[in-house]
Amino acid sequence: MVLQQGPKRANLWGYASNLGEVVSINLDDQPVITAPVVAGHFESWGVWSVKLPPMPPGGPHVITAVLQNDTKIMLQDVLFGDVWVCSGQSNMEFDLRYTLNASYEFIDAHYYQDVRIFAANRSQSTKPLYEFNSLHIQWSLPQNSSLGVDQNQFTYFSAVCWLYGKYLYQKLGYPIGLMESSWGGTPVEAWSDVKSLAQCGIKPPFKNESYMPYPSTPAVLWNAMIHPLLNNTIYGAIWYQVPLGTPVQMNRYNCTFPAMIDGWREMFHVGSNGETSDTFPFGFVQLAPWRNLSNVVGFPDIRWHQTADKGFVPNDRMQNVFMAVTMDLPDFTSPFSGIHPRDKQDVAHRLVLSALAIAYNYTGQRYAGPFPTAYEIYQTSSTVKIFYDEGSLDVRSKDGFENESGDCTPTSTSWYPAPITDHYDASVTLSYVCGTLVPNYIRYAWRESPCPFKGCAVYESVQNLPAPPFIENLFKTENELIIPC
Repeated sequence: MVLQQGPKRANLWGYASNLGEVVSINLDDQPVITAPVVAGHFESWGVWSVKLPPMPPGGPHVITAVLQNDTKIMLQDVLFGDVWVCSGQSNMEFDLRYTLNASYEFIDAHYYQDVRIFAANRSQSTKPLYEFNSLHIQWSLPQNSSLGVDQNQFTYFSAVCWLYGKYLYQKLGYPIGLMESSWGGTPVEAWSDVKSLAQCGIKPPFKNESYMPYPSTPAVLWNAMIHPLLNNTIYGAIWYQVPLGTPVQMNRYNCTFPAMIDGWREMFHVGSNGETSDTFPFGFVQLAPWRNLSNVVGFPDIRWHQTADKGFVPNDRMQNVFMAVTMDLPDFTSPFSGIHPRDKQDVAHRLVLSALAIAYNYTGQRYAGPFPTAYEIYQTSSTVKIFYDEGSLDVRSKDGFENESGDCTPTSTSWYPAPITDHYDASVTLSYVCGTLVPNYIRYAWRESPCPFKGCAVYESVQNLPAPPFIENLFKTENELIIPC
């Protein structure tokens, strides 16, 4: 297993039948701390809990808990490093054997013995649990049997979680612990605690809500699959979900998703006795394409809501949050449906670039695609110039932008293509319709599947990261200037 390294202190806990008994904890045969057995959440068992001293990265170590009757519980091959939780829906469950270049990934995994994996079984509960009902994978080395190469095995591990940990290890060079807890086809409400749900107007009794049966009932996966993790000291978490559901659920995702992050941070902080940061880094994968369609409802709105309607992270509502934009990674021929793309390597690579910047304070490299900072509207030429925060744009297509203006026709508002006519290092110029009238809105990549593989319009040229989708009201932005000539 991997426990969280210093300066944080790893939590250990266990159970004993005799209240008041003192448990001694030894690290590599050296006594480090003692703890009494006190009343806990189980009638027949008391609980003991300790914080280990801050430990440098590395190992292996042996940790032994010794009861007064000389009963010993031993943890062997313990490493100290950074511990990450991986959670979400079916794209987080999607295991390594189904990814592109799977055979290479299984062979390569054996070179990363300091990346350890753990996975909970699917479970649900109407009350918070303090231990998992069962485990899918106990703490393990990255072996074929645990990663899922043998299709006769019932074990598997998340491809994105594994690749994220592998790429992190390549950069950091010390142990990484990955704790996966995911369930396909489940909504964000099921992964949220009751307090966080109430912030978005979702209150019990949940049976009166218009939800599908378990496991989509609010809080049931939080209770059974996240709550048992809370005592662990962790470094951060990543999330991969397709936030589909009823229109009501999708429209309030701009509330429920940030609220879930807040709730996890608060409760992990409390559960670890203050060792896990209450602002721990949280990464997510923005919604990928699905079908080879030009739908403008559903997916684009959800991508926007995933950022609390800002278009980028971190932002003032979602601080210390990072994301991987994946709208340019379609896999329409995936045998698992286009909603489950097989290219998890690019997803993990983009997540790690963002994590290094946000979670580890790496500087000097791009971690996100370009995002607009200002707009100039030229009425005479019917053009809009968009300025980006990136000075090395890579423009790969003229298509993807649209403008909207209710003045174009007297009875309707419509969106019109606004192709790129010119571009520079940090700006693109669009041609809008409606003659000399000024467009109300500009939007970009506002489609379920906006472009071919890595073929959207705007990228940054160093890391090849795509500009995220956005929609902008030009009459409400502070960074807009109308130039009549």
